Amino acid sequence: MSRRRGIMSNRLKEEIAKELGFYDVVEREGWGGIRARDAGNMVKRAIEMAEQGLEQQANQNNTNK
Repeated sequence: MSRRRGIMSNRLKEEIAKELGFYDVVEREGWGGIRARDAGNMVKRAIEMAEQGLEQQANQNNTNK
């Protein structure tokens, strides 16, 4: 069975890893070297960012009406 291709871009993953403080592990060991907790926190942060973007978009749409 093939591995699922990620949805997040590498740039976004790197940005979040830097923000959360484990990008040094990624540089040394690759994405497979991060802890499960860090991966979970990275997904949680990506979801928060997406929700904020949707909220801003909705606010702009309401303002333009």
